[in-house]
Amino acid sequence: MSQESEHGKWTVSSSDESTEENDDAEKPSTSSLSHSGHGKTGGSQYPCSEARKVGHKRKASPVKFNNTSFSTEISPAKIQRTSQEGLGWCLSSSDEEPESEGQPQHAQKEAVKEEKYSAPKKQPSHRFEDNELPVSQKPEKHYKVASEGQDTWDLLNGRNPFRFFVTKVKGIKSKYNSGALHIKDILSPLFGTLVSSAQFNYCIDVEWLIRQYPQEFRKKPLLIVHGEKRESKAELHAQAHPYENVRLCQAKLDIAFGTHHTKMMLLLYEEGLRVVIHTSNLIDADWDQKTQGIWLSPLYPRLPHGTTGSAGESVTNFKSDLIHYLMSYNSPTLKEWADIIQEHDLSETRVYLLGSTPGRYQGNQKEKWGHLRLRKLLKEYTSPIPAQESWPVIGQFSSIGSMGADQSKWLCSEFRESLVTLGSSVKTLAKPDIPIHLIYPTVDNVRQSLEGYPAGGSLPYSIQTAQKQLWLHSYFHKWSAETSGRSHAMPHIKTYMRPSPDFQKIAWFLVTSANLSKAAWGALEKNGTQLMIRSYELGVLFLPSAFGLDTGYFHVKKKMFSGSNEPVTSFPVPYDLPPEQYGSKDRPWIWNIPYTKAPDTHGNMWVPS
Repeated sequence: MSQESEHGKWTVSSSDESTEENDDAEKPSTSSLSHSGHGKTGGSQYPCSEARKVGHKRKASPVKFNNTSFSTEISPAKIQRTSQEGLGWCLSSSDEEPESEGQPQHAQKEAVKEEKYSAPKKQPSHRFEDNELPVSQKPEKHYKVASEGQDTWDLLNGRNPFRFFVTKVKGIKSKYNSGALHIKDILSPLFGTLVSSAQFNYCIDVEWLIRQYPQEFRKKPLLIVHGEKRESKAELHAQAHPYENVRLCQAKLDIAFGTHHTKMMLLLYEEGLRVVIHTSNLIDADWDQKTQGIWLSPLYPRLPHGTTGSAGESVTNFKSDLIHYLMSYNSPTLKEWADIIQEHDLSETRVYLLGSTPGRYQGNQKEKWGHLRLRKLLKEYTSPIPAQESWPVIGQFSSIGSMGADQSKWLCSEFRESLVTLGSSVKTLAKPDIPIHLIYPTVDNVRQSLEGYPAGGSLPYSIQTAQKQLWLHSYFHKWSAETSGRSHAMPHIKTYMRPSPDFQKIAWFLVTSANLSKAAWGALEKNGTQLMIRSYELGVLFLPSAFGLDTGYFHVKKKMFSGSNEPVTSFPVPYDLPPEQYGSKDRPWIWNIPYTKAPDTHGNMWVPS
């Protein structure tokens, strides 16, 4: 069907409609970038979403902006004009798809597999298609990584008690990268002498990942935990084939449309152990010009031999929760990593672990995962705040799932109830309508970004989902991050928090892999007696009590990279507060419609075909 707005004319054919409840980011393509029919585009070979494929294609093969009509470039199939005043884009109600809640579960139950890849048939003896160079000879992007000239101790232990970082961004002022990290920093020998590592992720470019390790660590044992199936799994095996030190572990995904979205590193050193929980895929684009979040643990020392029980536990129960999360994979290989964690002292941890794993949970099991886990933590480890009904909640994310016909179906019912919990206060007869501010980039945010329109490939909100929940967009706020110098680095980070009415304080802060979707956070079923979660997710929750604060809140740091003139316990929120609501002409970025009426920062248009 055809639509027209200030962003250009676009067409969606009925064959493009989606019925998935999941957030749009989690629709893995069955072909890698290099096999997608786009020609040679730099040799990237990894399973990815359709939106990512389009972003990669448009970056490699841009469509230059021109002032002439672009309608001839768009398929005329099934043209049907509709309109809705003030919205600019909208599909007619006849094109809506039914919710997937009642769809039959047709995903085959698969056991977790500990795999040492087997060589595919007719597979060449190497995979060095990028100029036919082996890893050790490949040209690499140059980021200034941690060195003896940088006070690494201060970076990790001194000025940042929260151990929360953003990733380095190419193309911004150096002062905004001074306290940021690249993956090469994280894997640097200065952080520890690596013995082995495990990488949990969604989208993985194995060849690129190997190059991020220092030369002396590239042959160390590496376990990659993924959720790929069928063709995508075969491609991941093909990527891993040249590297004898790489093992693959497939996470079971028993519920339709679930994904392995967790992003975590386990780094075992001669000196101890480190855990990294972050928001970046293991691909070059995610560590280049995007805003991403990282929590980097302290270096955990090994416990004395023979130590048993709860030794090395933190006040936040991080150790037992992490082991519980790993054991949920039902994987012998990850049981080995759980045993390694058991042997280390994690008592210095000050964050709470908040995860999701696929399943249908009842009874006490409901409170172990997803938004009910957040509700439980906030109930037990926070305290009521005076006039807390005026403290809003903020959700910031890079993709959006189906929220239902109106806000009462999930967002402003069970999900908000979890986010607004503060302590075990006495029951109230009626809960006030606490404001929800949702931060998601506008079309102009993307157009004016460092990457231009291709940044939208990492913001895969589809027209099929958007047109079914127009009510949601009244909650939307623009992306702005002057505080961290990242207004033009599109967010792939996901954060949630509870700020004060003046946005100078926050009661808590969460950085996580979980987007705004029921698949990630879970949805109650059977009259609230069962929580159904589709995907693996992982994040860390910062609560004032774990950092020795009895005020019930953190102060918000005025500038993320400011000097020592602010209290060390001021929290470095990486974007601007208060968020600015969409104006009348602002539209949320939607990846699968064209934008042809205004050029991006590289003089290009966006044509997702």
